[in-house]
Amino acid sequence: MASATEAINKLLFIFLFLQQYSLLIMADDSVSVPVPADWPQQFHSVLFINRSGDLQKTDLWYDWPNGRNFNIIQHQLGVLKYDLEWDNGTSFYYTLEPFDKTCKIVHFEVGILRPNWLHGANYLGQEHVDNFLCNVWEKVDFISYYEDVLTRRPVKWIFSSSGMVAHVMTFEVGAVLEDKHWQAPVYCFGDAETQNKTSTSLLHSQDAFPGGSSHGILMR
Repeated sequence: MASATEAINKLLFIFLFLQQYSLLIMADDSVSVPVPADWPQQFHSVLFINRSGDLQKTDLWYDWPNGRNFNIIQHQLGVLKYDLEWDNGTSFYYTLEPFDKTCKIVHFEVGILRPNWLHGANYLGQEHVDNFLCNVWEKVDFISYYEDVLTRRPVKWIFSSSGMVAHVMTFEVGAVLEDKHWQAPVYCFGDAETQNKTSTSLLHSQDAFPGGSSHGILMR
């Protein structure tokens, strides 16, 4: 009788040990796989972008509470362009004086990026990028996103479809662009050319806009 009791106790001990071990493994896995930080509700970032040798500096103004996103794009020794996006799916892509007055209006099926747009991204591990140790994620085989391990600020992202590489130079959380700068020029509402294209079709067209697809279009 004693031997049977001892055997049962041993089996119970082994069962409890294995159960606790499996819980520890699960907890360790959840800790070891990081999740990308949500974007702040409002921020300003300066980006240096290289698309197969075509260089540009972009001022990115993200304003989620007001449903708007703005990319001000300075091409190297070239034209200053504006990519103004609203959460209703409408984007204005235009130029101002002293350059030619041009404007294209593009309608999307979706609005601007959500702060949690990186949720569900595939974690690829850690990599040293631009002198920062970064966690790296891939989103739908389209964008590789690098986030500083220490500060959780974005450092770099790469668009695999276009060869565009964006380096984050500044990241000002809470910075807001004044309302007066969010108004598209009046000639966008006259005889401006309107393109009813979705983001999917635009991703495959480098000629959708003067100088090729904009950073904002690709992000969406």
